[in-house]
Amino acid sequence: MSEKIEATDEELELDDYREREEDEVVLRTHENINHDLSGEILRMEKGYVELRLTTNSEMVADDQGLIHGGFIFSAADYAAMVAVNERNVVLVGSDCQFLSPVKFGDEVNFVARVRHKEGRKRNVYVEGHVLDIKVFEGEFKTVITERHVLKLHLLDGDEEEN
Repeated sequence: MSEKIEATDEELELDDYREREEDEVVLRTHENINHDLSGEILRMEKGYVELRLTTNSEMVADDQGLIHGGFIFSAADYAAMVAVNERNVVLVGSDCQFLSPVKFGDEVNFVARVRHKEGRKRNVYVEGHVLDIKVFEGEFKTVITERHVLKLHLLDGDEEEN
């Protein structure tokens, strides 16, 4: 009888392991991105990500230490892509506001949440804060393609008509 209890305990431990493994979220997109320029993932869940961009001298736009907005956008875009977390997710549009300047040495903390799903489309809301100050917010429209965007034959139909 004690053998049956031990076997049951082992089965329970195996079931716990399977549950943890299924709950674990693995990064499936943008695996080769430069984290120094686009941010580091702090927390990732299905449809949600927290990311930190530590600004550096390569991002500085002027002698006052202003960070070029393109780097803020890049980090927000990366956060949106990771929130969707599909291998072939691409950005198709965005509506963004830069609410406050960011300077050299600031740490910008982004939170991205998938807000709407429709077929292969995902809308992701992203906010960026430096301490308590909201410096960025945006809605990112994405599409998940069947193949890598560079392997799609987008112009094949046009070429056949000409």
